[in-house]
Amino acid sequence: MQRTPMEYRYLGRSGLMVSCLSLGGWVTYGGQVGPEVAQACMKAAFDAGINFFDTAEVYSGGQCEIDMGVAIRKFGWKRSDLVISTKIFWGGKGPNDRGLSRKHIIEGTDASLKRLQLDYVDLIYAHRPDPDTPMEEIVRAFNHIINTGKAFYWGTSEWTAQQITEAHLVAQRLNLVGPLMEQPQYNMFHRDRVEKEYLPLYKSFGMGATVWSPLASGLLTGKYNEGVPTDSRLAIEDNAVMKRLRDSLESEDGRIKISKVVKLGEIARDLGCSTAQLALAWCLKNPNLSSVITGASRPSQIEENIKAISIVPLLTDDIVDNIEQILLNKPALEYNFRSS
Repeated sequence: MQRTPMEYRYLGRSGLMVSCLSLGGWVTYGGQVGPEVAQACMKAAFDAGINFFDTAEVYSGGQCEIDMGVAIRKFGWKRSDLVISTKIFWGGKGPNDRGLSRKHIIEGTDASLKRLQLDYVDLIYAHRPDPDTPMEEIVRAFNHIINTGKAFYWGTSEWTAQQITEAHLVAQRLNLVGPLMEQPQYNMFHRDRVEKEYLPLYKSFGMGATVWSPLASGLLTGKYNEGVPTDSRLAIEDNAVMKRLRDSLESEDGRIKISKVVKLGEIARDLGCSTAQLALAWCLKNPNLSSVITGASRPSQIEENIKAISIVPLLTDDIVDNIEQILLNKPALEYNFRSS
């Protein structure tokens, strides 16, 4: 069987190229699955051409970083062949173990590098905005991380366009480096920020988007159409986020979304792909995305996800219109997926 070739895109306006599909460890690595499975998934991803691996200091209390670091060492991958990212904000229970103070950004980065067993990460994110820390302190601290060789680029995650703009204006005033990339949630059911709020940022600052939850925590795979499977991440009992997602499926809005997923599945079948591959291809068609971060709890999911790349050319204007008629949530008239 012929393998789907990987596509690489520039990270925003930088010269760094990242795989259009990347592998993230949120919930899964260090939590849902053990280190052996995490290693197998990372190897399958690397062998398939994925070069971008994403983690964070808070994922499974740091265990995700440990497991990813062990995999990198075990397989002896050349460092220049990898793009590794981590995120700083929630580092522990101490008063200075969270937020974006200069102290936590620097100490949190050092702790992450130790867990990853790396001298540097390629990308480092401010995992959330911090209204209690002055923007100048945040910008200076991330520039210190870059200047000391602990990261090459810095970015944000779930910041508003106003906060990102403020960071750039501070950086320009101080002749420092502003945030290159933003990591927001983006999928067929969560569109406004990426498609509308951030529109001016792509051109004004050359921002790249590396999006998470492209399958809406599995909802867009269709596997929750008949309830929650016991082996799914939503079945994890001791995770507050997963509990909220489970509860949301039982709401009226959740039932409406599931009915839309069923209709999307009909389009997917006509295209000869799965609902998940359709949802990933839909994300990949957005020209402002540098990479779509996927999760995987078994290596076979990597192969299935990568097939989505071959579906993108099949998303003609008519197909996109059919999808929009199902979703009924297009946020901005000035943005669309049409080839013209």
